Amino acid sequence: MFGAIKSTSENDAITNLLVSVRDALVHALRTEVSNRPILSTGPDLLNYLFFEMSRLCVEEVRALFLDTRNRLICDEVVVRGSVNEAPIYPREIIKRALECGSTAIILAHNHPSGDPTPSESDIASSKRLILAGRELGIVLHDHIIVARTGWTSLRMEGLL
Repeated sequence: MFGAIKSTSENDAITNLLVSVRDALVHALRTEVSNRPILSTGPDLLNYLFFEMSRLCVEEVRALFLDTRNRLICDEVVVRGSVNEAPIYPREIIKRALECGSTAIILAHNHPSGDPTPSESDIASSKRLILAGRELGIVLHDHIIVARTGWTSLRMEGLL
């Protein structure tokens, strides 16, 4: 009669399996991104960002730090915010780029609302990051916003 109800240990085993599958998929997607030069709207990068960020409950800002050949040096979460806001601090991102030896950055963040439309704040902070990096030879290639319904590239939209 209650055959469909699973025990706690069965639920834990299923949860552990799903977490392992997710971790393996993220690793595979990250490997694809790491093995060749990154284009900000390349399918490997967009798949990786979408899988990592589209379902988060709070805004998270990631910086992908690239070398002179646009190969990934490191991918770091630089800010975790609230359900509708994550402040972007250009000074801290440029500082980290210098520490990594990065010459280019792709910024990415999510919109938990499900709408990837950039806000005025998203556009303004991207422009501040461009200005901050210009004198130091650090280029912002793109700022990508990821949501459950899709993504937006500020570069492709002509906003950078």
